[in-house]
Amino acid sequence: MTPTAQTFPDPEGVLAGAQFADRYALTTDGLALTAIGAAERVLGRPPRWVGRLTQLRNLAVRPFGLKTGLASDAPAEGRVGIFPLISQARGRVVLGLDDRHLDFRILVEVNELGAGRQEVAASTIVKTHNLLGRAYLAIVMPFHRVIVPAMLAQLLIK
Repeated sequence: MTPTAQTFPDPEGVLAGAQFADRYALTTDGLALTAIGAAERVLGRPPRWVGRLTQLRNLAVRPFGLKTGLASDAPAEGRVGIFPLISQARGRVVLGLDDRHLDFRILVEVNELGAGRQEVAASTIVKTHNLLGRAYLAIVMPFHRVIVPAMLAQLLIK
């Protein structure tokens, strides 16, 4: 099964002033995931090609003074993969980062469907601050639309 693109219903409820939001969902069977467990499986072990793209991104944005990864003092228990944990509730984890060009949130949700089936959704919500943020978002969007479903599909890899 492949992730499906869906409309994200309430970006303002996650990040006030958001101008962009998307959602990809996947139905699993027999995994019994928690939201933090799903986030760790999706974001904590990116495919090698995603890691290479991230390295290229970091090289490209460094001259602009944008954040290029974890702060050296970021505690492991306060993040999932490279993303800082903002909040956690039953069935829902919010990760994200604020930078000078944009703020973003990643929302991972797990909804029980019954009979051992779950819907796992990964949503991205973005608020740009300036021309650099809008340009950055436009440049990364084609990659984002490939990366997020590929990372979500990792739930099905054992």
